[in-house]
Amino acid sequence: MSSLSISNLSVRFGGLLALDDVFLEVAPNTIVGLIGPNGAGKTTLFNSISGLVTPTSGEISIHGKKTKWPSSHELASFEISRTLQGVGLFSGLNVIENVMMGADIKSESNFLKDLLGLSANSERKLRKKAIDALAWAGALDLAEKSPSDLTYPETKRVSIARALVSEPKILLLDEPAAGLGQDDIDKFAALLRQLKERCAIIIVEHHVDFIGAISDQVYVLNFGKVIASGTFDTVKRDPAVLAAYLGTSNQSGSDQLGAHSA
Repeated sequence: MSSLSISNLSVRFGGLLALDDVFLEVAPNTIVGLIGPNGAGKTTLFNSISGLVTPTSGEISIHGKKTKWPSSHELASFEISRTLQGVGLFSGLNVIENVMMGADIKSESNFLKDLLGLSANSERKLRKKAIDALAWAGALDLAEKSPSDLTYPETKRVSIARALVSEPKILLLDEPAAGLGQDDIDKFAALLRQLKERCAIIIVEHHVDFIGAISDQVYVLNFGKVIASGTFDTVKRDPAVLAAYLGTSNQSGSDQLGAHSA
């Protein structure tokens, strides 16, 4: 059973066909990378899954069940969570309180009530979830810090923890390697390999080497279409992919793609 299955997805913005008959299959406990040149449709696909864009047509199945396309406020009920490029931590809260803000809205816990001291029992439950999420993200030592005291790589880990606190089965990551140095990228790759034990992960990323190092499956988009899918070693040799990235369909270009960031 797939965690997520999409078929015949098309999205129009006025006269612009942003996605054209796109398909995607995500197995449980795998990492799927979405890559492609700028304007290829990666973000539109992500936004369609997470309810920020309404598809013109297409079908989606989540956890093996065909369903309607989720709206953004329904993601938790579909056991989906997403990070955004702008981490957006609340400066007036410490790290663990920021993570608690990502708690599942279906649960009995209400963080605002907890924050006001109206439900001590719910706060304890929420805090335990937040501690667990921070531990999974390798950020437990940051729990009591202020967001202003965090390094940029640390904010990335806290963002992951906040997405994990709702206990998703599908985690959507938007440009997780953006702005990181190579050492931090390597550490982040190791973290995501551990996280896939907990949930399926879908990543939109421009850093091609990062995708190649961690993904079980890769989908390459260009001009709103899936032009290749498979393992990274397979797609990086696809003539259509080489032409999209390097302007050549020669097989000799595949080595360049392995060291190329789109």
